[in-house]
Amino acid sequence: MQYWVPKALTLGVLLGLTGCSVFPNDAHDSKNYRVSEAISVPEGLEQPYQDPQYKMAVAVYDNDADGENKLYRPPQQVLTLAQGSWAESKDKVARVYFDKNDGIDDLAGFIWQSLDGVLANHNTQIAKDARQTGTVETDWYALIKKDEGWLWEDIVEVSRQRFAFTVEQKEHQRTASLSAKLLDYQSEEQPLTDMLKQQLEVRALNEVIAEFDYRYRLLAVELRKQQGLLSLEGGFDQDGNAAMLTLVDKSAVMDRLSNFLERVNFTVIRLDRDNDLVKVRYEAPEQSVWDSIWGEEAMVLPLADGDYVVKVSTTDDGQTALTWLDSEEQVLDAPTMELLLQSLLEVLRSRGLQL
Repeated sequence: MQYWVPKALTLGVLLGLTGCSVFPNDAHDSKNYRVSEAISVPEGLEQPYQDPQYKMAVAVYDNDADGENKLYRPPQQVLTLAQGSWAESKDKVARVYFDKNDGIDDLAGFIWQSLDGVLANHNTQIAKDARQTGTVETDWYALIKKDEGWLWEDIVEVSRQRFAFTVEQKEHQRTASLSAKLLDYQSEEQPLTDMLKQQLEVRALNEVIAEFDYRYRLLAVELRKQQGLLSLEGGFDQDGNAAMLTLVDKSAVMDRLSNFLERVNFTVIRLDRDNDLVKVRYEAPEQSVWDSIWGEEAMVLPLADGDYVVKVSTTDDGQTALTWLDSEEQVLDAPTMELLLQSLLEVLRSRGLQL
C-alpha cells in the first residue's frame, strides 16, 4: 500500500488537471498569436502612449515555422561566451567575431585549432581543407542525437550534416570572423526547413565558440604561470629599504599574501590590516630521499628558521613594496632579499602561483 498511495495521488492530480483544462494544450498552435484592438479609454482620459516603432497591426499571426510570418519567431542565437567574441545583431548569416586576446599570436590559427577540436570531438574529419584561403569543409557528423531506451542502448542520430566554415580576418589582424554554412543534410525523420537550416548553422558555430573559450581558458592558465615570473621584482620601498615590488594593488596583496606565504612553508601568526603588517614564522621543510624520487621536494628558502614581519606599503610611483624584517625588527639586507626573491620566483614559476 505504501507503494500505490503516492502513485495513485500523482495520477489523480494529473487527471484532475487534464480534466479541468487548467493548462490549454493549444498554446503553440498555428495562428495562435494575435494583436488585439487598443484599450478603449473612457471619455475624458488620455490614451496610453505607444511607441509607433513597435506598433503592430491588428491581426492574427501564423506560428508556422515555414509560414509567411516566420520572422515573428526568434532565431537561434549566437552565444558569444568566449572572451573577446561578439556578434552583429542584424547579421543574416551564422557568424561570430573574435578580438585578439592577450597570449594569442595567430588569431586565425587559434580559430582553426578550435574547429579541429570540435571535429575531433565528433569523431569526424575535414573533407576539404582550404584554410589558407579561409575555408574548411567538414565531413559528415551529427549535431543532434536522441537517446532511445535505456543506458545500454545506442544513441540514435536524428540527422547528419556537412558544413563549410569560413574565417575572414581584418587587415590589422586584431579581429577575425567565423561563419558556418550548411552544405549537405541527411535525415529519415526530419525534413530540412529554412528555420532548421538556420538553427543547425548557429548550433555548429556555437560549438566552435565554446571550444575557443575552453582553449583560451587553458592558455590563460599558462599565461598566469608566466606572469608569476614578473609579479615580483627587486627594488626599494619609499624609505629606501631593499624590498620586493609588485604592480598588484596593496589591498589585493594583503588579501593574497597570507595564502601565498603558507604555500612556501610559512606559518601566518597575525595579519594586521590596520598597519599593513603580516607576522609569519618560517621553518625549513625536512627533505627525504622519497621526496627527490617522486619530484616533490619542497623549496628551502635562504632564511634562518624564526619569526619575520612583512611590511606592505606603496611607493611613490604607485607600486606595492614588501619589506622584510627579522624578529628584532631589523630590515633584511639587500643580498638576503635578492636571494629570497629569486627563490620565491622559482616557486612561482614551478607551481604556477601568482601574488
